[in-house]
Amino acid sequence: MFHMPRTASASPERVAETFKDELARVDLDELPLQQGMTRGSVALGDDLSAMVIRTESTDERVRVHAGLFFSSLVAGCACANDPTPENEDAEYIEAVFDIDRPDGATTVTLSESSQ
Repeated sequence: MFHMPRTASASPERVAETFKDELARVDLDELPLQQGMTRGSVALGDDLSAMVIRTESTDERVRVHAGLFFSSLVAGCACANDPTPENEDAEYIEAVFDIDRPDGATTVTLSESSQ
């Protein structure tokens, strides 16, 4: 669990923008990138970006359904004779972020379309 307090307190018009800004500061190990990827064996977060698909707000929580774009690679042993090239592949998953109010405690799960 991590915290997104600015998103939790953002007005409905600013949730998407605030969410993307706060997401850029989240430790990548907190996100389900590794579980959702389909091409590589190691998720890279250097180029993580998000597309907000839908938001829902109640008095208790903000829910953000987002598409996450990132890269992965198939990691080899990096030995001189290893035939596995280390090429980056584009990855995409959809995740649901449940952000509690008022403290911003956040849980994230893969959406069913990414499982």
